[in-house]
Amino acid sequence: MSDEMEWMKAVQRLREQRRPGVLVTVMSVRGHAPREAGAKMVVATDEVWATVGGGNLESVAIEHARGLIASGATGPEVLEFALSDKAPYQHGVQCCGGEVRLLLEPLPVVPSVAIFGVGHVGFELARILVRHDIELHLVDSRPDQLTAARLSVLDDAVAGVHVHPVPVLPELVIAELPPGTHALVMTHDHAEDAALCDAALRDGRLATIGLIGSSAKWSRFRRKLLEDGHTGSAVDKIVTPIGLSGLPGKEPAVIAVSVAAWLLQLFVAERNSAPAHREATA
Repeated sequence: MSDEMEWMKAVQRLREQRRPGVLVTVMSVRGHAPREAGAKMVVATDEVWATVGGGNLESVAIEHARGLIASGATGPEVLEFALSDKAPYQHGVQCCGGEVRLLLEPLPVVPSVAIFGVGHVGFELARILVRHDIELHLVDSRPDQLTAARLSVLDDAVAGVHVHPVPVLPELVIAELPPGTHALVMTHDHAEDAALCDAALRDGRLATIGLIGSSAKWSRFRRKLLEDGHTGSAVDKIVTPIGLSGLPGKEPAVIAVSVAAWLLQLFVAERNSAPAHREATA
């Protein structure tokens, strides 16, 4: 695999898995250096893809990148290296004789939403959410709900869209979702909804579990979940009803707007609770 394909695939993989990372780019080179300007590398907390030249230059870049990840920084950082055997380690002990500038750009961890049940409300909600920079998972046990023709209105999506047609046991998809996903349970079948709520609580990695339905439906679900061994505090993590309480209307498009607005509030809260930024150093 070429370096370009490797770092591009790494960026996409980290985004889909909601893992933080840093894109390292050789900005400029004066004199001799291991790699030319434009060479890229991706750094995660426990993995590295592609290369900006190896040696101590790369080691220092990886160290700085992981410092950015640990601090939750979102702003870029520029590092300058003198590739001389007389330079101290932190500036890159390499004998090429050139000078290299590296740009370190933290990769954003975007929100992830899973809609279980792409019926009238789920479909309208998907149409709204695809206009946002998120990873969107669409799950349904009915194949006709996820046909290419029906979902063609999402083709110009800003979001990354992942379609999961699962005729049997859609709750198994929960284990495939990235940690911190917001799961919305709104299928056509109450038994399927109940199984999804149970699986979501057992998984324990989701940011929120939202359930659509009446208070009578939730009363039955809550009793059954408690009987199945879930604690009261765990069961109470399920949010129902979902959406903005002050927005009336039962039309699918109205409910979808309400739920989308509620999710956007959650996204803002997540961003505001991110770790403080570390000042860039050169």
